[in-house]
Amino acid sequence: MDVSLIAVVAAVALAAVAIVIALRGRGADPEVMRLAQSQSELVGSLKTLVDQSAAAQAATAERLQAQERALAKALEERFADITRRVGEHLEKSAQATSTTIGDLRERLVKIDEAQKSLAELSSHVVSLQDILSNKQARGAFGEEQLEAIVRDQLPPAHFEFQATLSNRTRADCLLRLPPPLGPLAIDAKFPREAYDAMREAGGDEAARAAAQRAFANAITKHVNDIADKYIIPGETAEAAMMFVPSEAVYCEIYTSIKDVADKARRARVFIVSPTTLWAVLNTMRAILKDARMREQADAIQREVGLLLEDVARLGKRVDNLEGHFAAAEKDVREIRTSADKILRRGDRIQDVELEKAAPPLTLVPQTGSKL
Repeated sequence: MDVSLIAVVAAVALAAVAIVIALRGRGADPEVMRLAQSQSELVGSLKTLVDQSAAAQAATAERLQAQERALAKALEERFADITRRVGEHLEKSAQATSTTIGDLRERLVKIDEAQKSLAELSSHVVSLQDILSNKQARGAFGEEQLEAIVRDQLPPAHFEFQATLSNRTRADCLLRLPPPLGPLAIDAKFPREAYDAMREAGGDEAARAAAQRAFANAITKHVNDIADKYIIPGETAEAAMMFVPSEAVYCEIYTSIKDVADKARRARVFIVSPTTLWAVLNTMRAILKDARMREQADAIQREVGLLLEDVARLGKRVDNLEGHFAAAEKDVREIRTSADKILRRGDRIQDVELEKAAPPLTLVPQTGSKL
């Protein structure tokens, strides 16, 4: 109930009480009686108003409760929808995060593998440096590389490793080529120390020039040694090859000390790298193939002659077979002719026998019969 309405009712009640007290003091005054009656009517009206107000308040409260319930339901549905969306978003985010983490793990695994490969490659590089820094190991490395290239390009019958010559020198590889080339020796050792010193000189021009001169002298000495050891008149070819298993060293020879390369060529010592050696051996393989073809030319011609004789003999036999076929065809025709004659004679004989077997027809008239 409203507070102002309660105050009015309380005031009216107090007024009614005052009137009742006055009536008791004044007796039955008509004015007072009329006032009391009006007061009673006012109290009734106020009561009615209070009842209506209470009913309105009850209806308002019920409506407010219904709105509150509807609002609570709407809020609950909204919260449920928001919760569902948030859950779906969180689930998608979790899946995306899981996928991303999986990808990161795979990439980390690949990175680990790459690091392991790099570490292994670094160890191999260090090992290769150790090999190239040791003269004996460097020689073994060059020999193995030379052997791999030669075995890949030439037949086994046309090369020999660690072959001993008549001057008791041992060639790393001896290529057995057909005349007029002859056996060709290949040396797989090369001076690496001077090249390393030239590379380590860096920007110091004086040190680099000194290292370059030492490098040129080392190459020249090695070329002369090869020419003296492996070019033997009447036994080996008039040339030899110096195998440099490093493309960098080979390029340095032909770019920094071209005069040394020219001297080596005039000395009939050809400097080759793995790439150029592969090309040279490929050409030699073609030469060997051509030589084998020339060696087998007589055998091929003889076989072709025998083949032609076989073809002529086959033609003669075909002619004989054709004559046999013609004679057989003639015999078949004659047999067919005889068979036809026999059939005709049989038909005539059958006709004659039928004529002899048929009795003659005679008409004998009976007595008393009329024709």
